[in-house]
Amino acid sequence: MANIKAFSLLLAFLVVSMLIADVYAGVNYYGNNSLKPYQCQGRCTQRCSKARKTHECMFFCLKCCATCLCVPPGTYGNKEVCPCYNNWKTKRGTSKCP
Repeated sequence: MANIKAFSLLLAFLVVSMLIADVYAGVNYYGNNSLKPYQCQGRCTQRCSKARKTHECMFFCLKCCATCLCVPPGTYGNKEVCPCYNNWKTKRGTSKCP
């Protein structure tokens, strides 16, 4: 029983130390080029989860993510963390990315 507790404690320590190392290594979770192309689907699904026109939101979000490799956190706003995503405009001057 003591071995299981010691192993669990060691495992917890390793997980926490890895998380801390990521923070101090300057891992960028948001911002231009912070994603790999295969991560766009999941981030856009989350971003468009509360949209009225989910299919339309997903179309443009995936297009923007493919170009910028960034999707802002949350379901609305926070675009300032992804400058490319935020600054991409339509011909009419409105935001292309949801």
